[in-house]
Order: sequence, then C-alpha cells, then structure tokens
Amino acid sequence: MRSDAQHRGLFTSDLSVNEFLLVREAGFDPVGLVVGSSIYHIGYQRANWSQNQEMGVLTQAMYHARELAMTRMEEEANELGADGIVGVRLEVTRHEWGEALAEFVAIGTAIRARNGKAFRNAHGMPFTSDLSGQDFWTLLRAGYRPVGMVMGNCVYHVSHQGLGQWFNQVGRNVEMTNYTQALYDARELAMERMQSEALGLNAQGVVGAQIVEHSHGWGSHVIEFFAVGTAVISISEEHQISPPSLSLLLND
Repeated sequence: MRSDAQHRGLFTSDLSVNEFLLVREAGFDPVGLVVGSSIYHIGYQRANWSQNQEMGVLTQAMYHARELAMTRMEEEANELGADGIVGVRLEVTRHEWGEALAEFVAIGTAIRARNGKAFRNAHGMPFTSDLSGQDFWTLLRAGYRPVGMVMGNCVYHVSHQGLGQWFNQVGRNVEMTNYTQALYDARELAMERMQSEALGLNAQGVVGAQIVEHSHGWGSHVIEFFAVGTAVISISEEHQISPPSLSLLLND
C-alpha cells in the first residue's frame, strides 16, 4: 500500500464520497483502512441477587478486549505512517464457538496530513476519532483537532425486587428507586472513566459523547453501559464557525 520507485501507492477507505472529499479538503489524505480485533473469553462473576453492584470482572474484560482491538488498529495506522484515524467503529460480535467468547473489532480510515504538521497524540501515536469526515472537517475549520477516541464502561448488576416490595407496589404509581439508582450509578461510572481517559490525553473536552447499553446475553439484570466520544484540543486562538447554510437534496 506504500508507494516506492516501482509501485504507486494505493489506499483503501470506508469513507463515503462526501467524507473522502472533505477529508482531502481539510488537508489530509487517506492511507488505508485499518482494523484491530480481539477474540476474548469473558469470565464469570456471581452477583448478589438483592444488591446493586458493579460486576468488576465483566467490566474489566469488556474494557480490555476493546483496548486490545483499538491498540492493534492504531499499530496498523502507525505502520502506514498515518497521523490519525477517522470514522472509528467499535463492534462486539458473538460467534458460535462458545457462550463466553466474543469478538471485538475496531475499524477506521487512517489519514496523513499533507502539510507535515504533527497531529499525533500525547503518546506519540496516531489520534483516533469516531467523527465522520464531515464532522472532522468542521472541527478543524473551527480551530480544534481530535487527540483520541476515549471510552469508559461499567457492567452493573441491578438488584431484584423482594416479594414484599412487589406487593407494596402493585397497582400504585411509584418510583422504582433501586432501579433508578443502579442505572444512574452505572452511567456515572462509565462517564467518569471516559473523562479520565480524556484527561490522560491532555484534552480540553469531549465531543460527540454517547452512552449505549447492552446486556450481551448476561440476563435482564446485568447491563453494560459504554461511554465513548472524541477528545479534542484547541489549535487556534480564534474559533470562527461558519454560518449554517440551507441545502436541498434532489434525490427521489
């Protein structure tokens, strides 16, 4: 995929046509589609039936597996001499090899700056970002740049109701406080861990943050909350934001 005296370089990309052109407009060239994966055996942890609690074994397994996939994707980008990766997707897939096995895949498009400026992160590796090509272009135009895709997770067991609680709530409008507190605590832990990663990259903030939840087949009372976003820093004292313009699609 690299160009030399005998061969012309070839890039691959999962960018759409519009994203490809905007990334080029921003001063970057795509150099390759990069992938990292990890097939991971997720351990077992017994939960207390009547207690809200984090499932530390499962939290660590899900985080470490994603981290392995992300690190391998970054290493591929580094081998291509890239400055960063845009449009990163993190996917978790279960295969039929076993109930406790899951494949974690990180995929994105590695890009390189044409002006030769340094765009790598505080650890000297290509930055990662889940921003689309359009959002990446807009961010740079406004005087910011991504330094890394940051994440945090928490696998949490939500306690079951006792029989007495169930009878007391039959036919009544009442808040389920144990459920409310459990989900609130789990989201907070995931967010705090994502923010801690951003601080480790000397970021000024996180854009595009989202929290997704999934049970991954553990049952109705065990849920993973996964927080992910792109950490950014300022690269200009003036942040000029282009005024929005109206566009009309002519597609059928």
